Amino acid sequence: MYPGPWLAVDTTQALRFFFERLKDVAGDRESLKTELLYNASVLAHFATTSTAAADQFPSSPSSLSTVFDVFVLDRSQHADPEILEAAGSQCLLLTGFFRDQVRHRYNVTWYARLGAGFYARAAQLGSDRRRIEMMLVMAKRFDFWCDHQALLARELRDAPRIIAARTPPPTLDGPVSPQ
Repeated sequence: MYPGPWLAVDTTQALRFFFERLKDVAGDRESLKTELLYNASVLAHFATTSTAAADQFPSSPSSLSTVFDVFVLDRSQHADPEILEAAGSQCLLLTGFFRDQVRHRYNVTWYARLGAGFYARAAQLGSDRRRIEMMLVMAKRFDFWCDHQALLARELRDAPRIIAARTPPPTLDGPVSPQ
């Protein structure tokens, strides 16, 4: 039995899903379009990437402890803007979208400052002008996006259902004849 199309989500569908819902919680101002797209892409990437994915970079973080171990204790990659952006995006995901799940165990404010710092450092080391601009915006507006990702997560969790229930198959009146 095939469980339905909702279990086969590709990154484009996930991106569209998160973009539309983030737009609803953050507002539809033209000035936010690139920030919305970036944040939706972060959420879509991690929604479609396993914590054990060896072939995807960055893989989904399993906890803020993992972020600390990989990006804070090991400073060997702190000269690579891609690595620093990955660190920032993992902090964003966990202190934003998963804030309610991690706030009792971790100092979310400290990790949010850390994430903003990763984005700022990625901007300092970057070479692509547009990427540098986005990293600077994410560093400056990290708290804004954390708050809006947390709001989105609450709305999704509190929504009665995102996927419409399948209608049950019609019932047969009378006995079923074997064929």
